[in-house]
Amino acid sequence: MQSAPTPRQNHLLGALSREAQERLFPNLKLVEMTLGEVLYESGEVVTEIYFPTDSIVSMLYVMEDGASTEISMVGNEGFLGVSLFMGGGSTTSRSVVQSAGWAFSLPAQCFMDECNRHSQMTMLILLYLQSMITQMAQTAVCNRHHSIDQQLCRWLLLSLDRLSDDKLVMTQELIANMLGVRREGVTAAAGKLHKLGVIEYSRGHITVLDRPQLEALCCECYSVVKKETDRLLPYLPARQTS
Repeated sequence: MQSAPTPRQNHLLGALSREAQERLFPNLKLVEMTLGEVLYESGEVVTEIYFPTDSIVSMLYVMEDGASTEISMVGNEGFLGVSLFMGGGSTTSRSVVQSAGWAFSLPAQCFMDECNRHSQMTMLILLYLQSMITQMAQTAVCNRHHSIDQQLCRWLLLSLDRLSDDKLVMTQELIANMLGVRREGVTAAAGKLHKLGVIEYSRGHITVLDRPQLEALCCECYSVVKKETDRLLPYLPARQTS
């Protein structure tokens, strides 16, 4: 039987001093993150902060016609609710669970009380926000200049970095929504990776069989994001690379 998630499985929370953890951890609540669940809608006031442990949440920009594109993803390296820290209070994006699992929620006021101490947490959050900005900028470049095949490789690699194994539960329709492309494009790109023996795909379950080859097929965008994230967030555990 699997043990219950702990706050330290979120690497940002795990990097806090014991004093900060003693202040925050009693206020955390374990919440289940179900696939496709919407945590925040555009324009919504942030009242809860989420720290994923083994789930992944995508931040999507949604157009008036309902079309959407992922602008960044958040896993156990960070948290959801950055607009509160930045002073805006509400978000312009939709936050959707792209990989089910668990997270810890923290009331917004508890979060801001800790940040207002000008504590270690504030510095960690600033570094995390810089890494997120890098991811957002590189995603915009990738979506404009690189093929769907390369975008899919980047997206799979970024997802794997936030999971404990090489398996993802994800439909092609949801991936298409994340990338802002047609489902047929994702189907074709995933089919190529399957034929090359890089992934195995069946009924919404993706298993990466050859990560080094996946990295070789990817554009430079994944490497740029990974290097900057590793530089800014030294608290992250070592991750496999080719």
